[in-house]
Amino acid sequence: MQNKISETLIDKGYELLHKEAEDITFTTITEANKLLNNLKKYPHLFVLACIMDKQIKAERAWEIPYKLGIHLKGFEFKYFEKLSRKQILQIFEKEKLHRFNKNMAEEFYLGIQQIKNKYSGDASKIWTTKKDAAAIVYNFLEFKGVGPKISTMAVNILRRHYNLDISNLAAIDISPDVHVVRVFRRTGLVSETAERDAVIYKAKELHHKYPGVFDSPVFNIGREWCKPSKPLCGECYLEKFCPKIIKHKG
Repeated sequence: MQNKISETLIDKGYELLHKEAEDITFTTITEANKLLNNLKKYPHLFVLACIMDKQIKAERAWEIPYKLGIHLKGFEFKYFEKLSRKQILQIFEKEKLHRFNKNMAEEFYLGIQQIKNKYSGDASKIWTTKKDAAAIVYNFLEFKGVGPKISTMAVNILRRHYNLDISNLAAIDISPDVHVVRVFRRTGLVSETAERDAVIYKAKELHHKYPGVFDSPVFNIGREWCKPSKPLCGECYLEKFCPKIIKHKG
């Protein structure tokens, strides 16, 4: 059954990959989504949101650059690059933007400096200077606080949702968040106690040409149906193949 599960997920992943470019609902704020999806005019908002996306719910993390822009009364990079460390920390603490305001305010500041100094204020150069996925992942990894999970997630979004011309898809790994790990465990693709690194390498084994192809379908299954408790197995398209290993919740 593992083969049927992996084949179904790969097919679904490529189906999503070949869809027309579409906007993503990053947050519950309509205006924030509109700005975050505007990669031509506000690529820095996308990058800064990626940096913030850890230790809190994704929707909340992706709102942070938007909320800074509201405070600055402008969303262009020229407003962000003028901010000092102290100013950013004050805004983070006053607005309680993150679970770890001090650390994340520092990473936000350093992210702005990286965009300013290395990319001349144009964050889109992170993914337009070179088309190779490995090079783009590397560019994201150079930002303070960004690890493989966030960097590969960012590049996968750029390729999958925005249909950007990115080559070497083998360099895009799956991003093993809690939803992805849960689904891989319960479907038996990995053991019930397998950790994130095991999920990454299992995805490589199952589809080495593009391991990240699993990301979107598996994440969606975990978020919509394969919940930590009371999973909605009957609504999932893997239901007829899945061994439903649900002893481990998480």
